[in-house]
Amino acid sequence: METLSLIQSISQTTNAAGSAFYFDPATLAKGKELGLDGFRFYVLGRGSVLGDVDAAVITSAFAYFAPATIDKIWTSAKEKLAPAAAAAAYNQCCADLGLAKLAGIDGLDAYNEAAEAVVAATELAGFSLFAGWAAQPRSQEPAARAMQLIALLRELRGDAHIVALRASGVSAPVAHAIKRPGDVATFGWDPAPTIGTDDAAKCEAAEALTDQLLVPSYAGLSDAQAAALVFGTEAIGAALA
Repeated sequence: METLSLIQSISQTTNAAGSAFYFDPATLAKGKELGLDGFRFYVLGRGSVLGDVDAAVITSAFAYFAPATIDKIWTSAKEKLAPAAAAAAYNQCCADLGLAKLAGIDGLDAYNEAAEAVVAATELAGFSLFAGWAAQPRSQEPAARAMQLIALLRELRGDAHIVALRASGVSAPVAHAIKRPGDVATFGWDPAPTIGTDDAAKCEAAEALTDQLLVPSYAGLSDAQAAALVFGTEAIGAALA
């Protein structure tokens, strides 16, 4: 399969499946056990792979959120749970969803092999959140590992997309308002960002550039690995839907 076609064929499902554990009931229950509501566990758990950092670093990595919103949530969450502990707990929640939902799916070993090849081929420069999650331990159990890997490939595309947005001349808040207009206030933007007449076209250009930025990560896959990645992505997506 041609590399761009491969990237495009898995992007939507990877995005949805890779975030499935964020607000899963089991994840929310774990956050509550640790003294964190769902949103605080999401921000602290996902962002803590960057370390015990200032909120501005998390704003940079998450991109779509208003700085004041991240500052409030990140700072208050850190008062309840150390970032290293949050990252470990969030990583385990990801693995646990894989164990619960993906066990018994055919082709997971081949999917994991292909996904690991993508991770290994990726240059880390500019991809901070991906790099942080790539450094986290992954389960040896195929279903848990597959969930961790599809979440990691989601972070890879997310980091590439932030770079592409900046290169395409559209701000992250504007891109978020175009892509998810119903979530503008939830992400802390009030009033909503002003959308320019050419911003939608710039967002489309950024999507295309995102695909191009990912080519080096996927280009080294064999035909068999590419097929395994597509098959596994579809199977994981169906199981989590």
